[in-house]
Amino acid sequence: MAGEDRLESTRRALRDALAQAERAAELARLLDATQNRLAEAEQAREEARTLRERLALAEDELERARATEEKLRRELAEQRYQTEVARWKLSSMQVARWTRLGDAIKTGKRNPVLLARGLRGAAKPAPRPARPKRQPLPPPAEKGKKGKEVPGASFQPRSSVRIVEGASVKLKPFRVPTGPNTRPHLTVAAVLDPHPEALVRYEWRQTVGFTPRDFARILPQEIPHLLLVGSVTEGPWVEEVTGEPGEGLRALLDWCAERGIRTAFWHTGGDVADYRAAAGLFEHVFTALPETLPEWRAVHPRAGLLPFAVQPRVHNPLPLATERYDRVLTLDELLPDNLSYPDVLTSYRWPKAVECPPGTPEWRLAEIAACNTPIGVPDARRAHAAIREAYARGTMSERTDEMLEAIGLPAARATLNVSVIVPVTAGGDLDRTLAQLAAQSGVVQAVLMAPEPEVAEKRARETLSADVVVRAADPGLTTGGLIGRALDLCEGDLVAVMDPRDAYGEHYLTDLTRTFLYTTADIAGKASYHVYLSGPGATLLRQPDAAYTYLPEITGSTLLARRAVLRDLGVADLSEGWDEVLMRQCRAEGVRVFSADPYNYVRLREDDPRLLSSARLLAYGPPEPHAYA
Repeated sequence: MAGEDRLESTRRALRDALAQAERAAELARLLDATQNRLAEAEQAREEARTLRERLALAEDELERARATEEKLRRELAEQRYQTEVARWKLSSMQVARWTRLGDAIKTGKRNPVLLARGLRGAAKPAPRPARPKRQPLPPPAEKGKKGKEVPGASFQPRSSVRIVEGASVKLKPFRVPTGPNTRPHLTVAAVLDPHPEALVRYEWRQTVGFTPRDFARILPQEIPHLLLVGSVTEGPWVEEVTGEPGEGLRALLDWCAERGIRTAFWHTGGDVADYRAAAGLFEHVFTALPETLPEWRAVHPRAGLLPFAVQPRVHNPLPLATERYDRVLTLDELLPDNLSYPDVLTSYRWPKAVECPPGTPEWRLAEIAACNTPIGVPDARRAHAAIREAYARGTMSERTDEMLEAIGLPAARATLNVSVIVPVTAGGDLDRTLAQLAAQSGVVQAVLMAPEPEVAEKRARETLSADVVVRAADPGLTTGGLIGRALDLCEGDLVAVMDPRDAYGEHYLTDLTRTFLYTTADIAGKASYHVYLSGPGATLLRQPDAAYTYLPEITGSTLLARRAVLRDLGVADLSEGWDEVLMRQCRAEGVRVFSADPYNYVRLREDDPRLLSSARLLAYGPPEPHAYA
């Protein structure tokens, strides 16, 4: 029995050994197959890398060919123009009187009759041909599918016609501004839909228009500090960020990781589930939709808010060149589905007012209001107050500050702190002026030029929280001379001049300072404003049509200027008309001057015939409270 047991045990051991050998052989076969597949994959990867390199070389060659083509087109156009000029010169010379006299003399040498006829003909003036004009270079023919938008195309409006009740209305499009940006020290590579791109394009230097195929060639031209990719719904990146992340997106993120570039995903619309996988590859996730934040925080450790807000460069009261459409439109009439976002910015400024249904997003209401279009009842004063409320909710610059701080990038940007100059005169009310100044926001310094400096300084320090500088007002100095001396003491980014004789509302400086966020002006003020003449007891509105526009001049008691520009210009040593001289200097030196809204300031005088020009009588009696609002 023992022998049989040993034999059976031996047989089992042999069977186990055979089974192990078969398994080992199968594992070896599988390992060989896997290694072969790995080798094939590596070879395919090398071939793909080679193809990408070849594609990059081909794209570089294509760019060089396009540049050469452009150069040749320009040279050909210039040659054609020079040929036309030569022909014009020849034609002009042929019809010139001295040429025709010479021809007549040569022809009539032997025939007095022909000579007389030729001289009479030469004496008559002949029309000269018009000099040819240099024609603009035609754009190169677009390549690709018809109607396909070229990446990086100019962000400008395309539609100038709107249809209301079957009738077409032609508009003058709002030209979307280019530069400058808020943070020139930052470069961001952005993949965004047109609306979110319009919100952040002025917050930094922005690179757009690259695709999954050419980013490795375009982005090295200016290495970005941040890659910001949104939940795009159009363009070459849609398939890369929707559902399973594409190879192009993974390659872009790898490229950023190798260079230490921060990455952030911005959810601006659509279902969270559609973008969850792609967003998980980024260092940070932000959402513009507060209601989705809990869902994002559940799937990403660094999720935060980057909501839509007013962008001052595009959401502002700058009007269209055409008159407003004299109708109240509903939101669906104002914004048909076919409009691009630059065309939306035109529509915002178009109607007399807009009716918005319940449930309209807050950001949409803020954008419309910031463009000075009344929502609901057409009322200019309410529209002006709505602009202030829209900005008070926070601008895109402030939202971007929060995002950059969360990412760990510098959010620093230029400030707009104000130094206020008050040239105190015997006719001014110092206490009222100090009370009005105390109500203003953004004031870091008050510079008073007063005949009794000790008294003025004591009152100012009791009333104001800002830094106070008081100097004695030399009785021999003019108002312009006092302002010039005070200017040397100013430290704020902006310098304002306030007249103690006049009335300033509590939002005066806040509203006026805002103009430097959306204009390219170096000096702002008011050419349209309220006047109260106590002699006849009349309230006037000067230059009603001079609001929100660039003008040759504004009144000096509403002056707000960039400190460096004002110092370069200087202030004339005059008591009356110093501001008129300053405005002439601005025109001579190309300094842009902007006239803001007509509110928050009332000029108070007993009688001044000069203020009656270009003015509209509003009422007999003091101005209504809205003039200070």
